[in-house]
Amino acid sequence: MPAPSPRPTTATPTPGPGLVEGRGELSCAVTEALRSGCPPVYATGAVLKADPWGEDLQLALYLLYELHYRGFDGVDDEREWDPELLRLRQSLETRFLHALRTELPDASRTVEEAFAPLLVEPVDLSGSLSHHLETEGRRWQLREYAALRSLYHLKEADPHAWVIPRLTGRAKAAMVAIEYDEFGAGRAERIHARLFADLMADLDLDPAYGRYLDHAPAPLLATVNLMSLFGLHRAMRGALVGHFACVEVTSSPGSRRLVKAMRRCGAGPAAEHFYAEHVEADAVHEQVVRHEVIGGLLADEPDLESDIAFGCAATVRLEDRLAVHLREAWDQGRSALRAPLPEA
Repeated sequence: MPAPSPRPTTATPTPGPGLVEGRGELSCAVTEALRSGCPPVYATGAVLKADPWGEDLQLALYLLYELHYRGFDGVDDEREWDPELLRLRQSLETRFLHALRTELPDASRTVEEAFAPLLVEPVDLSGSLSHHLETEGRRWQLREYAALRSLYHLKEADPHAWVIPRLTGRAKAAMVAIEYDEFGAGRAERIHARLFADLMADLDLDPAYGRYLDHAPAPLLATVNLMSLFGLHRAMRGALVGHFACVEVTSSPGSRRLVKAMRRCGAGPAAEHFYAEHVEADAVHEQVVRHEVIGGLLADEPDLESDIAFGCAATVRLEDRLAVHLREAWDQGRSALRAPLPEA
C-alpha cells in the first residue's frame, strides 16, 4: 500500500524517559541507586532467590540495559559504566541465561534444524498471536499489543547494530545493508522506529520513548532483554545473529496478518503502513540474513553455529511465553498489561 502523506507528529523520540517504580528488592535497588547516585543495595543471595522470569528480575535487568540506550531523565550518563551496577547486571544476566538454557536442553545445534520449522507456514495457526489479532482481535487488544511492542520498536534495530563491528566481510556488508533499511535508508521520516511512533499516534497512544514501561509485564520485558543481552556481549554475537535472523524470517507472515488486523479494526493509515512496510522489506531481509549474514558468519567462524541456533531457539521460546501471557488475559476479557490503558 502507498505510504500515508507526511503529517505533523509528536512521534520524534526524545532522550531521557522517566524512571519507574521497582517491583521487588532488585529493581527497587536499581531505581534507588540511579536516583541517589549511590551503589545498589540488596541482600546477599537475592539474585539467586529471584524468579528469573519474574517482574523484579526482568525489570531490574531492563533498567540496567536502558543505561546503554538513552538512559533516564535525571540520571548521570556516567552510571552506564558504574562498576557496581555492572556487577549486578552480570549476576542478573547469569541467572537469566541459566534459565534460558534450562528451558532449552534439546534445542537444535545446527542452523538448518533451528530455522527449518520457521520457513514453513503452520497449518494450525490457533496459537499464533498475529492470527488471533487478524481474525478476532479487538481495537483495545491492538492498542495493548502496540503499547507493549513499543519498548522494542521505538528502538528498532538498535540492539542489532551492536553486532556490526564484530562481523567481517560478507556478514558485515549484508548486516549493514539490512540495518540501513531499518534506519530509513537515509531518511529520518522512514526510520522504522518513527513509523511505529506514527502507528501509536493512530491508535491514540503516547509515542514517547519508554512511555509504557510501567505497563509492561515480565514476559514482554524478557523479549527486549534478550536482544540487549546478546547485543552487549561480543561473546554472544552468534546468538544475536540467530535472534536477528529469527525476527526477519518470522516478520513478513506475521506483519501480513497484522495489516489485516489494523485494517479490520480501523486503526488508521499509519498503523497499517508500519506492518505493510515490514511485509515487503522483511521478505527481502529474510533471504539476505540467512544467506549472507549467517552464511558469511559461518564461513568466517563455523564454531558459532550452535550459538546462532541457540539465539533462534531462545527468541522463539520467549515469543511463545509472551503469546501465552497475552492470550490467557485476552481470552478472559481482561487486560494483559500491569495497568490497563486509558480508553482512547
